[in-house]
Amino acid sequence: MKMSLGSGYLLIEGERSFVLAGTAPEQFTLFIETYEKELCQTVLKGDIIAVSAPEGGDLRHAALLLELIRTYRQPLVVLPKGHPGSKRLGMVVSAGSEIVFKCDIQRGTHPEQNVICSSDELFGIRLLCCEKGILAEGISKSSVKIRTVKKDEIFKS
Repeated sequence: MKMSLGSGYLLIEGERSFVLAGTAPEQFTLFIETYEKELCQTVLKGDIIAVSAPEGGDLRHAALLLELIRTYRQPLVVLPKGHPGSKRLGMVVSAGSEIVFKCDIQRGTHPEQNVICSSDELFGIRLLCCEKGILAEGISKSSVKIRTVKKDEIFKS
C-alpha cells in the first residue's frame, strides 16, 4: 500500500501498539551514539523516520520524537545489549530507506537503522521509500489499520 504524506505522517496501528512514520524533508547526517563509538548515517531527502510504540502510548509523544530527529537532528542513543534501561524505552526510533518491524530484538540496542522493535502484532511489516511517500508491505492482519495523519491533527490539543 503506497501512502502519499506531504508533511504529515503515516500511522500503522494494531490493537495495542503503533508505528508513526514520516519522511526526511532534506538530506542530513544522523549521529548514532553507541557505548564504544559514534556512527554517522546519511539520511537522504525522502528517507523514512519511524517511531515504534510496541506497547502503545501517546501519539503526540511519538510525533515529538519523530520531529526531534526530522527537524532538530537529535542524535540517537543505542544501549548495549542487556542494558537494564532498554526495558524502560516505551518508544524507539529508526531511519533509512527501508525499515523492517521485528519483535524479537531488544529495544534501543540496534544501531542498524533498517530494523525497528515492534510488537508481535506488527511483526514483519516493511516500510520502503517511494516517490512522494512511503510504501508499506506485509500488512496481513485485519486488526492492523494504516492511515495518514496530519501534524495539526496530532498537536491540536
